[in-house]
Amino acid sequence: MNFNELPQFQKEFKQLKKKYRSLSEDMALFRNIVSIVPLGNSKRFKKLHQADDLYVMKARLVCRYLKDDSLRIIYAYQASMELIEFIELYFKGDKQNHDMGRIREHLKQYVSHAV
Repeated sequence: MNFNELPQFQKEFKQLKKKYRSLSEDMALFRNIVSIVPLGNSKRFKKLHQADDLYVMKARLVCRYLKDDSLRIIYAYQASMELIEFIELYFKGDKQNHDMGRIREHLKQYVSHAV
């Protein structure tokens, strides 16, 4: 499985990593899980969008530093390319919901490539 991160995701990851020290290891574990089961293996994964072989997923990223709470991670999975692109990362206590504008903007690149 190949992984990519949007610049906004990288910025959010850096900021959250300062607050939650276990985030690097937690993210590595999450990458291992989605490498095996890209669409998730529990109710902690939700499909936000599907078009052909492209899926946008929302999942809970368990952070050991948070103990009983978790972060939210939005990613796109393109099955034909075996590619996962991380779009957004946030703490539910800081932000109520994901950024649909960012997701739509990310999806535009797939529409333009298909044309």
